[in-house]
Amino acid sequence: MAGWLVTTLRAYPEIAIFLALAIGFLIGPIKLYGFNLGNVTGTLIAAVIIGQLGITISPNVKAAFFILFIFAVGYGVGPQFVRGLGKEGPRQIGFSLVILALCLLMSYLSARIAGLSVGYAAGLYAGSQTISASIGVATDQIGRLGLPVDQARLYVDQIPIGYAVTYIWGTIGSALILAQLGPRLIGVNLPQACKDYEQLMGGGAGGSEPGSVIAYHRVELRAYRITADSNMAGPPVTELLPGMRVFVERVRRGTQIIEADPTTTLQVGDIAAISGPRQLLVERIEAVAPEVDDPELLDMPAEVVDVFVTSKIASGKTLRELSVAPYARGVYLSKIMRNLVEIPILPETEILRGDVLTIGGARRHVETLIAQIGYADRPVETTDIAFVGAGIVIGGLIGALSYKWGGIPLSLSTSGGALLSGLVLGWLRTVHPTFGRIPGPALWLMNTLGLNIFIAVVGISAGPGFVAGLKEVGISLFIWGVVATSIPMILSVYIGHYIFKFHPAILFGACAGVRTTTAALGMIQEAAKSNIPALGYGMPYAIGNTLLTIFGMVIVLLFA
Repeated sequence: MAGWLVTTLRAYPEIAIFLALAIGFLIGPIKLYGFNLGNVTGTLIAAVIIGQLGITISPNVKAAFFILFIFAVGYGVGPQFVRGLGKEGPRQIGFSLVILALCLLMSYLSARIAGLSVGYAAGLYAGSQTISASIGVATDQIGRLGLPVDQARLYVDQIPIGYAVTYIWGTIGSALILAQLGPRLIGVNLPQACKDYEQLMGGGAGGSEPGSVIAYHRVELRAYRITADSNMAGPPVTELLPGMRVFVERVRRGTQIIEADPTTTLQVGDIAAISGPRQLLVERIEAVAPEVDDPELLDMPAEVVDVFVTSKIASGKTLRELSVAPYARGVYLSKIMRNLVEIPILPETEILRGDVLTIGGARRHVETLIAQIGYADRPVETTDIAFVGAGIVIGGLIGALSYKWGGIPLSLSTSGGALLSGLVLGWLRTVHPTFGRIPGPALWLMNTLGLNIFIAVVGISAGPGFVAGLKEVGISLFIWGVVATSIPMILSVYIGHYIFKFHPAILFGACAGVRTTTAALGMIQEAAKSNIPALGYGMPYAIGNTLLTIFGMVIVLLFA
């Protein structure tokens, strides 16, 4: 049975790839003392073990899936990378560039002092900085150095060894430094800092005045009879509860049902359908007007939908500013997603192009808001494959162009070109959203499947020499990986706090973002007992995801 399985996997290497995926995604999420390997590392370990069977896979397979993955990365972060310049934007960009330079420098110095070859150096960089995407870029660049085939293959096989040895501390160490050590380094109480920042942003006890934001929980629609004692008859409905996001939606006047607008006035005897947070309806409306049952009046079309923000009108504005806009009437916000991370809903939270807002309310109000700020990101089953294919082709052709400097060919590489193409096209969709549709689940699949199939092929191909390489440089590589991870992260806390003057509540989120380590962000938010740190994550993440990937090529050139 075992012999048949080995023979089959050698004859059909595609089965070996999916076996590595199955095992990797099975063991990756398993937590041990609060940490897990993650799907990528789990897949790599499974692939290396399978690779001991001597399975041969065409390198074109990994190249095809990696270029798909890297295009998806660019497409996903493009809106924030190109347009995400809010009030904190310039500071966050400057901070990100400084820390990214430190990450590259420390990885380079650690590899040089350790006497590592270019393959192990590239692996140390990828693992210590937890940037799996750089493996593909480094592999491409090694292939362009004009080395003998056997030498190039040796270096390429060293990359996953360096990555596997250094990745664990790259993830765990970053999380521990930022969530546990970081606040102590600058002497702050992180939970209290988050509470203070929430107050500063208009939240908390002093800033949660209903009406200050468009987000509410338990929004309801109820019917009330307008009496002479209610003091609600006469003035326009927008003046009834100033500052409160409570809206008169419809009015029954005799046998007629009227769709209300801001100029509508109520009369004694009317029945008004009013929407708003349950607490406000009970405390402010029920106290002066009796509630009645009117199913026909309350039978109003409503919807909840995700909206992809593309408009200049909304980009850069705070929720407080948007909440008083005429087109926001009757609409309630329940979630903001930025770079696949949920960020807090506070009065001073800025909305940026590329954000996805989950809104609800009467259909006519929802459609009005959508027309002003972006387009509905409704679930669809199709992806614009022509757009994806053309984007990858254009980027790949640009990346294939090369220039020789000192005998070394320099180029973006096809993967670097695909990343650039994805960035530009991802931004263009916020300007012209009528083309290039890639639904969220499809983008996730392109990211996940593209990267992990690439990693599986890398692991299987490197398998035969993995154990020997690990014995050769294991302990030394691990120690220098700790250095390359820890020093930039520790310095990022001091630099962000003392030089760039970030508020401690968002500082650690920015540090996690620039290193693209979502695991660290989760641990930071757990330590902070708040999701406020996520406000600092978005822009640094977009920059870090792009430059850390490109630095995979730079580290090879520095050693070449």
